[in-house]
Amino acid sequence: DHTFNEVFLDEVRIPAANVIGEVNRGWDLAKVTLANERVSLSSGGAIWGMGPTADDLVASIRKHGPVTDALHRQRIIDVWMEGQVLQMLRARLVASALAGRQPGPEASIRKVMADEHGKHLFDVARDLAGADGLLWDAGPYGEDSALWTRGFYFSPALTVGGGTTEVQKGILGERVLGLPRDPDVTADLPFSEVS
Repeated sequence: DHTFNEVFLDEVRIPAANVIGEVNRGWDLAKVTLANERVSLSSGGAIWGMGPTADDLVASIRKHGPVTDALHRQRIIDVWMEGQVLQMLRARLVASALAGRQPGPEASIRKVMADEHGKHLFDVARDLAGADGLLWDAGPYGEDSALWTRGFYFSPALTVGGGTTEVQKGILGERVLGLPRDPDVTADLPFSEVS
């Protein structure tokens, strides 16, 4: 299943009529675009807003019987609480957008948390599936659903798309914690001269 890739465009020339914004200020536009992308990727499901949620996992557990292992129970509670916090952060982002404000660092906070949450959620679901978790179409308790397995295999990609976890943490360090920016030796160079 091919859903995540990197594309390089070499020797591409854009006609001057198609330039958006001020020449050599593309990164400013890209930052706004990426912040909005982080908001759009942060809706309910754990695969960038799609797919199963922590609530879906809990519903599956309720349907199939009790979890007797104390470690599994604790992991389920942790994943459910993460899901609740992410829902609250999403509500704040939506309220901010409805008020006409651009996404701020809270979008980066939610992105970092959501990426880790997705990995936790799919790890727990796979463990609840037991040996069936190795099958493509098996979810927790042997449910016939490829969404859980696809999510497990796709979850590492969550930390790359929409801005890597490292980039998000840099944004948070600068804009939330007030840490100094990393020096940018290419700041005054046009993109064509950056190697």
